Amino acid sequence: MMEMVLDVDELPETVYSITSARKVRFLENNGTITLMPVADKKPRFDLLVGMFSDGKMSVDGFLMEKRMEMELEL
Repeated sequence: MMEMVLDVDELPETVYSITSARKVRFLENNGTITLMPVADKKPRFDLLVGMFSDGKMSVDGFLMEKRMEMELEL
């Protein structure tokens, strides 16, 4: 039996795209290969984009909008 933890970036794109975990546990037992997601211990903040978690507006977009509003007021 062989066991190791891999970063998902090391996996092929077809396997990488079906998991949301950053690491997977690779198990091989009698010719059967099993990939199990490894839970992150810290909360993931990379899922939050900018100020809004739905990703519709980034911080840079918000700041640019505010600058444009200030220019129009002058």
